[in-house]
Amino acid sequence: MTYRFFLLFTIISFSSLGAVEKPNILWIVVDDMSANFSCYGEEAITTPEVDRLASEGMMFTRAYATSPVCSTFRSALITGMYQTTIGAHHHRSGRGKHRIQLPSGVRPIPKYFQEAGYWTCNGSGLAEFDFRSNPSKRARAGKTDYNFDWDKTMYDSNDWAGRRNGQPFFMQVQLHGGKLRGASVEANKALALRAKKELGSDIDPAKIELPPHYPRDSVLLKDWATYLDSVRITDRHVGLVIERLKKEGILENTLIVFFTDHGISHARGKQFLYDEGTHIPLILRGPGIPKGKSRKDLVEHIDIAALSLAAAGIRIPDTMQGQNILAKKYTQRETVFAARDRCGEAVDRIRSVRNEDYLYIRNFYPRRPLLQPSQYKDSKIIVKRLRELNLEGSLSGLSRRILFAPERPSEELYDYKNDPWQHNNLADDPKHAKALLELRAQLGRWIAESQDPGSESPEVYAQEMVDELSFIKRDSPRHETFRKNAAMYKQWASDGK
Repeated sequence: MTYRFFLLFTIISFSSLGAVEKPNILWIVVDDMSANFSCYGEEAITTPEVDRLASEGMMFTRAYATSPVCSTFRSALITGMYQTTIGAHHHRSGRGKHRIQLPSGVRPIPKYFQEAGYWTCNGSGLAEFDFRSNPSKRARAGKTDYNFDWDKTMYDSNDWAGRRNGQPFFMQVQLHGGKLRGASVEANKALALRAKKELGSDIDPAKIELPPHYPRDSVLLKDWATYLDSVRITDRHVGLVIERLKKEGILENTLIVFFTDHGISHARGKQFLYDEGTHIPLILRGPGIPKGKSRKDLVEHIDIAALSLAAAGIRIPDTMQGQNILAKKYTQRETVFAARDRCGEAVDRIRSVRNEDYLYIRNFYPRRPLLQPSQYKDSKIIVKRLRELNLEGSLSGLSRRILFAPERPSEELYDYKNDPWQHNNLADDPKHAKALLELRAQLGRWIAESQDPGSESPEVYAQEMVDELSFIKRDSPRHETFRKNAAMYKQWASDGK
C-alpha cells in the first residue's frame, strides 16, 4: 500500500464512519526524573495524579532511554531514531559552525502530524502556568533541544487552544521536573518552601533512603528530599493538565503519554547507562488503552514516536527504528540499547545492551574515571560534596569503588534483577561468560547496523567547544573551568588516554 493511498484510505474511513474522531496525542515530557512515583514503588511520597494515570491506563515497568541526557534523548524522541544513527549523539551539538542535518528520509514527527491535519504545539499545557509550574502571564514555547537543524514551523503554537474547531492536536507538555531543585543549597531551600506553600509540607530528609553507593550525608539527603518535592510538584501539574482536558470534554479522545527524558541528575544517574540514568517511567492512557494493565517487556523511548503516529492513523516510516509497541502483531524486544557520548566538554563514549536478565556496558575510554572533570556536573552541590568526602577519606569502600575509581573496566556485566544498583561487575566471572559473549556480540552488531559514528573528530570537537564557550559569560568562573577542562581532554586524547 503506497503512502498516498494509505492517507486516502484513512480519510475515507474516517468520513464514512462519521462519528469517529482522530484522537488527540498529548505527551508529558519531564526533565531529569527517574520512576520515583508511588505507582512505581516509591514509598517516601505519594503521587496521586500519575498513579491515577496508571490505574486508568497502561504502565510500562521496563522502559529505557536510548540516551541519558536531554538533547540527545529529545533528538531521538522526535524522530523515532537512535541518536547515534542520525548523528545527534553528542550533547548540545550542531548549533554553531558545525551543523547537523538529518539523514535523507528522516523527519521530525510533528511534520507527519501536520500533514495529517493535526495542530502541533509545544508548551506547558496550562495557560496560567509555565514549565516550572509557576504562575505565568506570558505564554512561551516548550523545550525542544534538538541537535540538528529543524524547521520551527513544524510547531503551530505553544498550545492547542488556537486550533480550528474539532481539529485534532499533537501536544508536547514540557515540564522542568528534577531541574526544579537547582544546583545550590539556596535553590533547595527555595523549593522546600514552595512545597510547603503549594502542597502543605516538604519532605523530611531524615526519612530518605538513598541508593547504597551514596553516603548518608546531610547535603545529599536534603538534595534527594528536594528532588522528591520536585516529583510532587510535577505530579500536581500533571493533574491540572488532565483536569483541563476533562473540562474541555476531550479527555477520553486524547492519548496521554507520560514519561521522563532520563533518570535523576546525580553522580551516577544522568549521563550514565546504569538504571539510575536510563530507566524511565512510561504510562499511556486514552482510546484503546486497557485500564490498569502493567507491561514488563523491554521498550525503548524511541518507540513513543512510532506508537503516537500509529494511534493517529499515520503510517510509520519504514526506516523508523522505533516500533509501535501497541500493535497487535508487535513482537516484544529481546534487547534494548543505549549510548552516552560527549556531554559539554567531557568526552566519553559508552554503549550498552540489556536483555531479560543482564545489562552489558562497554566503556571506550576505560583509562578515564567515571566522574571525569565536567563543568556541568562539578557545579552540582551533590558532586561537590562527594568530592569533598572522597578527599577527606570518609566515603565507604563501595562509594569509593563505584564513584571514584581512577579507571573504569572496559566491560561491565550486571545481573540487574539481583543487583538493582549495578554494583557487582560479573564481566570476569566464568559463570557468566556465556552471557558476556552473547551481549558483547549483540552490542557489536547494533553498533554496525545502526551506523554508530562514534566520537567526534578533533576538528569538530574544537568547533563545538568554541560554540559552547560562547554561551558562558567570559568573566564567569564557569568559563575558565570549561576552557581548562576542554584543554585537558585534548591532551588526554593526544596521550591516548
